[in-house]
Amino acid sequence: MDTMKIVLVTPYYHQPRGNSVTVERISLGLHGLGITSEILSITKNDPLPKLPAADLVHGFNASEFHYFWDSRGSSRIPYLVTLTGTDINYGLFNEKTRASIIRTLEGAKAIHVFNRAAKELLYQEVPGLKDNIHVIPQGTHDFSPIRVRVKEDPDCFIFVLPAGIRRVKNIPSAISMLAPLCEGNPKIRLWIVGPIIEDGEWDHVQKKIDENSHWIRYWGEVPHAEMGPIYQSADVVLNTSLAEGQSSAILEAMAMGIPVLVSDIAGNREIVQHGKTGFLYHGKQDFAHYVHSLIRDKGLREEMGMMGKKYVQTHHSSESEALALQNIYCQILKLL
Repeated sequence: MDTMKIVLVTPYYHQPRGNSVTVERISLGLHGLGITSEILSITKNDPLPKLPAADLVHGFNASEFHYFWDSRGSSRIPYLVTLTGTDINYGLFNEKTRASIIRTLEGAKAIHVFNRAAKELLYQEVPGLKDNIHVIPQGTHDFSPIRVRVKEDPDCFIFVLPAGIRRVKNIPSAISMLAPLCEGNPKIRLWIVGPIIEDGEWDHVQKKIDENSHWIRYWGEVPHAEMGPIYQSADVVLNTSLAEGQSSAILEAMAMGIPVLVSDIAGNREIVQHGKTGFLYHGKQDFAHYVHSLIRDKGLREEMGMMGKKYVQTHHSSESEALALQNIYCQILKLL
């Protein structure tokens, strides 16, 4: 085989979501290794794309990929699946999707997860998959060099929350926890950046934004390639999620030397070392304490940003990610 051809199948590729960022980065990494890739976007209620000729299909999000693969009927092309967060944290425990996810995983030639916690969870829930699960940490997009800042007032302290508007991202909690702190510090600002994914959740978030419009800015859907200046303007990047696989937004912030304040959940604990590369908060009192520490202590922010950047450079290289996936592809295709 002269050139390996991989088809990457991801839901909602047209929107700047975590899966889209991951797939785009992986595609670029594979290209750098001389591997041909093509990205297919699958969106429920839209016509399914035709599967092109390929050596291997790589699906992202087991629940959504099942919908695509099962509708096609049988295929001789082998596939592997990346579990990206919602599918393993929610879909695997939802009676409507659990069986289809397990069938998809059982048919996969390999299963890719981002961290050890996800692997352990799969061990418990689907023991038969034990020898087929590979842990490969996410790589990180490089926005540097960027020197543009979009902060209107240089005296403001800006928290940036990059997240699609959906319940699992828990965006209203960020507003509720920051609101009383703004009363004592009118320089606090919150920027929310991401597409509207769940209309019902947007109704809730929009109401809170309108009530606090003097210190909150909603940027809407920003193309990933244009996120650099927004990150660069942040003093702190937030993550308030109820569940995560491995947040590309947190890794991108850390890669740029920006301190992070994130919810104390399994996916976040895998990449944020509390007190060193960021803060993990548990509840509003924790959150308020760390906000005060970060605002008050510039040296802390700089040290935390430096340590976070060093961690990402060491453990989340996009080149290492692509090489590890290439190795799995070759194992499946028996090229080793």
